[in-house]
Amino acid sequence: MAERLKAHAIIFPFPYQGHINPSINLARKLASKGFVVTFVHLEFVHHTLSKSHHVHDKTTDEVDIFSKAHQSGIDIRYATISDGFPVEYDRFLHLEEYWESMLRDFPARVDEFVGKIIQSHPCLVHFLVADTLYSWPATIAEKYNLVNVSFRTETALVFSLIYHSELLRQHGHFPCKDNIEEEINYIPGVKSINTRDFMPYLKEAQATAMLHKVVFTAFREVDKADFILHNTVQELESEILSALNKYQRNYAIGPVNFSKNLTTNSTSSKSLLPESDCTRWLDSKSPGSVLYVSFGSLVQISKQVFEEVAYGLLLSEVNFIWVVRPGIVASGDANVLPAGFENAAKDKGLIVPWCNQVMVLSNPAVGGFLTHCGWNSVLESIWCGTPMICYPIRNDQPINRKLVVDDWKIGINLCDGSSLDREEVAQKIKILMSGTISKGLNQRIMEVRAKLHNAVEMDGSSDRNFDQFIEDLKERFEATITEK
Repeated sequence: MAERLKAHAIIFPFPYQGHINPSINLARKLASKGFVVTFVHLEFVHHTLSKSHHVHDKTTDEVDIFSKAHQSGIDIRYATISDGFPVEYDRFLHLEEYWESMLRDFPARVDEFVGKIIQSHPCLVHFLVADTLYSWPATIAEKYNLVNVSFRTETALVFSLIYHSELLRQHGHFPCKDNIEEEINYIPGVKSINTRDFMPYLKEAQATAMLHKVVFTAFREVDKADFILHNTVQELESEILSALNKYQRNYAIGPVNFSKNLTTNSTSSKSLLPESDCTRWLDSKSPGSVLYVSFGSLVQISKQVFEEVAYGLLLSEVNFIWVVRPGIVASGDANVLPAGFENAAKDKGLIVPWCNQVMVLSNPAVGGFLTHCGWNSVLESIWCGTPMICYPIRNDQPINRKLVVDDWKIGINLCDGSSLDREEVAQKIKILMSGTISKGLNQRIMEVRAKLHNAVEMDGSSDRNFDQFIEDLKERFEATITEK
């Protein structure tokens, strides 16, 4: 394309940590291919990042998450947009009110923002890249005649189940009765899945929940996207992706956070919480002796579950790092650790509010990961060759557990019954960290790990798929220009 027709991606990530990280790295991938990129954070996310990265200059609240990328000469621009609420507004506490507003009022803000960008840069060919969970991209793209790229940060299996919700409804499985466990095999590309593993918002109890509304409002529009990018790997979900390609152009380009074509030394500041450095503590431990425990950046657990995990860790007698972030317990208590726990665990455990997860998982001392099964966490654990103990809580996590434990056999369940017990927690930790089962898990996860690593190598499946997406995107631009 001629220089005057250089392409410009306007990227809108969903405002949660698990969506932000892949979107940042997608921005870097596009910029590394010569595209101009404008990455758009919500103002409150920008404010949170600023606090996380210790920006205390009273004259400015600026933090540039792509500062190192700029040193490499790639063209990524950073912008913010208001969601209509003050930055100090508690969006988690007022979740219903917040997302009602985001569904109702935010599209007009995006419309105005995109219109101004297009007007300011008439010599660029603009296109939209937005998280699949946003409901407005099709409308904005149609108004401004933009190519509409949808970015899915979860598995293709989760996407397919939502995409085929009408088919599920026809068979009486949407909304699914909460306690029904039935094996189904009629979803294109999905060999078999039990309804017990459905995402909660596919079940009857959450049919009126806000998350259900956000997801299905968005998916009513997703078939209008010109291209759909998935943060997954072709070799892990090939049949599902092939089935989806019969409807639209889908590309498995993951794991995006580990793409090899990203510019060297262009890492981005993207953590919404300050990170503790665990390196010195880990380096003092023997190889494979440490269990890493984290329930991610968003989910909450009950105080009872928290305490069973705590006492299970003590009973297991293994070394552990436990991420106990603010707000992790649903009760809202500030002091969530059981009385005397820190003293009892001082020789075995390190408790931190947040850390760089990949740095921890890649340390030779770490031999296992007790996880909530968020998709980023699963990918990072596989990438580092660390087998998992799975305790899914919400959203896509039950599906991810099925993939990890039942399909790929690279992890075990933390709880085999309906309730969590500290004795079982300790037993599962011991199983994961030592013995014949542990050896099998380690062997299998290294096989799956190789698929991820190979996918992002030059001419690997994800590398080829991304290049194909770029070619198809440019062809679409040429067609659009010809039409004009």
